[in-house]
Amino acid sequence: MKVKFKVWLEKEGEPIISEGKYRLLKEIDSVGSILRASRKLGISYKRAHSQIKTLEERLGCPVVERRRRGGSKLTERGKRLVEEYERVLEKFTNLAEKLSE
Repeated sequence: MKVKFKVWLEKEGEPIISEGKYRLLKEIDSVGSILRASRKLGISYKRAHSQIKTLEERLGCPVVERRRRGGSKLTERGKRLVEEYERVLEKFTNLAEKLSE
């Protein structure tokens, strides 16, 4: 039998980040652009922008810094959020592997 799971982080009962937003933030960090990240992930720019906006509203601070001449990068809070999600995901992955043995 194989154990499967989904991970998301919440604040005051509202979901903040799940796999989709995590992948989007990682891609923005990698390519330096919301547009390029959305294209690489196969989602529209509008959807990517909306996901970031929702995340920032629920968190109460910016996670992506947009530059006037194009390009974007994660804020320090955005980087910490990605790191926290990765830490939790790794623990769940390890537990699922142990339970699947």
